[in-house]
Amino acid sequence: TGAIGLYNIGQTCCLNSLLQVFLMNIHFTGILRRITVPPHAAQQLKNVPYQMLLLLEEMQCGKRKAVSPKNLAWCLSGYRVELFVQHDAAQLFLTVWNLIKRQMKKPELVEELSDLYTICVQEHLACQKCSFEIKRNSSMLTLPLPVLDSNSHMLKTLEDSLRYFFQPEELTDHNMCFCEQCERKTPFLQSMKLVHLPQTLTIHLKRFCFKKSAYIRKLSHSLPFPQDLDFNAVLTEDQCQADDNEKAAWQYELFAVVAHSGSTSCGHYCAYIRSLTECKWYCFNDSEVCQVSWDDVKCTYGHSNLHWGETAYLLIYMKKHPQ
Repeated sequence: TGAIGLYNIGQTCCLNSLLQVFLMNIHFTGILRRITVPPHAAQQLKNVPYQMLLLLEEMQCGKRKAVSPKNLAWCLSGYRVELFVQHDAAQLFLTVWNLIKRQMKKPELVEELSDLYTICVQEHLACQKCSFEIKRNSSMLTLPLPVLDSNSHMLKTLEDSLRYFFQPEELTDHNMCFCEQCERKTPFLQSMKLVHLPQTLTIHLKRFCFKKSAYIRKLSHSLPFPQDLDFNAVLTEDQCQADDNEKAAWQYELFAVVAHSGSTSCGHYCAYIRSLTECKWYCFNDSEVCQVSWDDVKCTYGHSNLHWGETAYLLIYMKKHPQ
């Protein structure tokens, strides 16, 4: 089944969860298997994609219930990914992904990796006093969705959070921008439009927020997310900048959930992943792996009275009908 655990070698639950999400993704492993193997042993020890490939092979060839990620963990430690400390899953995902991309030598694999994960958006800034407008294309690896609106009200569903993220915002008072045409600061309308969605879409639920005195608070309230997500049914025409062919592929199915339990200072991560070969859900909790149901996955929606309970932090969706 490929459902093999990873031993926790010292606060590596976050890394273990992310590695399981990477290595259970057959689209990712299809790229990983085609990397150029570094010629020298010293280079191999420092090459993140190669160490991931060795770990994948060990997981698939062995008959043990779990294997140790120590070689990959020590490899990552050479690139400022500290061992024996708590990590934030969203930040660690970006760090590991960028290391993989940087160390893949074949340009076609770098392009495939980017196509597999990269989200493209267009940012708009429009002066409200004249017709001056700035458009800028940009890309991101995760959609960082808020779980509260600007008035600190709880958003009720993932779809609400998506709509809010792409909702235009008025920049007034001290947030006004300088307009080149008006030659002074004026109110602007800031908006973001969706241009392209990748095969593997990573959504980051911003459940950790800064309070006074740099105190970080975890937002544990319920935010249901669907198994099937159609962006065409969620976003309006004004929130998209894509042709019909692009939007036809914007139908997704949930592939994985990286969940956080505990507090911001003392927490634990595990991953719920749907096997793409069996279409069954598994819970990967370090070395322990067990089959679970969709009802078990829904327990990660969150609950305002269970601050220490398991709460979804990263959601990974797969395209149903890739182009």
